[in-house]
Amino acid sequence: MENKFRRIGILTSGGDAPGMNAVIKSVTCAAISKGVEVIGILGGYSGLINDRIRPLTKNDVADIQSLGGTYLYSDRCDEFKTEEGMQKAIATCKKHNIDGIIAIGGDGTFRGATDLSIRGIPCIGVSGTIDNDITASDITVGYDTAMNTVMKLGDALRDTCESHARCNVIEVMGRNAGYIAIETGLALGAIGVAVQEKPFDKEALFKKMKEARANGRRSFIVVVAEGLGGEFSESLVKEIEAATGIETRFVRPAHIVRGGTPTLADRNFASKCGAKAVEKLLDGVSDVVIVSRHDEITSMEIKFALILDRMYKNKLKDGDLEKFSEAQIEEMKKICDERRKYFDEMYNVVNTIGY
Repeated sequence: MENKFRRIGILTSGGDAPGMNAVIKSVTCAAISKGVEVIGILGGYSGLINDRIRPLTKNDVADIQSLGGTYLYSDRCDEFKTEEGMQKAIATCKKHNIDGIIAIGGDGTFRGATDLSIRGIPCIGVSGTIDNDITASDITVGYDTAMNTVMKLGDALRDTCESHARCNVIEVMGRNAGYIAIETGLALGAIGVAVQEKPFDKEALFKKMKEARANGRRSFIVVVAEGLGGEFSESLVKEIEAATGIETRFVRPAHIVRGGTPTLADRNFASKCGAKAVEKLLDGVSDVVIVSRHDEITSMEIKFALILDRMYKNKLKDGDLEKFSEAQIEEMKKICDERRKYFDEMYNVVNTIGY
């Protein structure tokens, strides 16, 4: 089956994430080692439509694992969502004899990969997003680095908060998922963490802060997930000051959280995912995403992963489950339950020990 693949393409799409370059290096080196040429597609699906490609060698990618961002650049491409756009992408693949594609990104990237797979271009997805919001995978490439970036920023803010007896409200990225917020909130010893997945008791926070100040506590960190909206965070700053008398400042690190040198955990996880993606593709497997389940790098059908994601996020539409067996639906529910249990446990711990 390996002889079928003479040349494969690799692209990154959607938001960039630290560790994407480690995937690119891993895919390139693994494929070339098996006698397969590698083509870098610049700017995601937009680059595929507009024929922006370049051959990759092992030398090209030799040291990119230590770089943040994406060596192949990224873009969001509405044109690719149309049949005309997809046909342009397929024409580029045929022009350059690209036999398959490995696509790194989030759920939008995977939808593109499955659309190409259906139309005869075998694709494998690799999760690359700081948000950790791909339900199919316990962790995603970029998540660990993003958390470490927030933690370092929070530690620095703690220093100045302590000096001036202040509170800092830090709004962190994560799109509509609160994973970065609860994980970093715990690591920073935040006195409060607000996420969209859970009701937030402001009065309880104010009470806890006043009691802590009365007992001699000088500095406070409150972490807010961006999914609650910008108005929430900035309003909370004013409410804390009014309710507690504690001077409070607001910080939004925003896209800083997406950049920076990938951590060891992200580099190694990304490298394993890239190697597994090449293995699967050359074995003739297509239309799957590489995921981490219980510390094992494995694969899952993209269609299953996308509907699983909708189930977890309570976004199922009529007919979404019709093509799946009862056993598959039960497996989806089991994964959702595991995910919610983990989130609930983390949220309870951060609120129990935050002081």
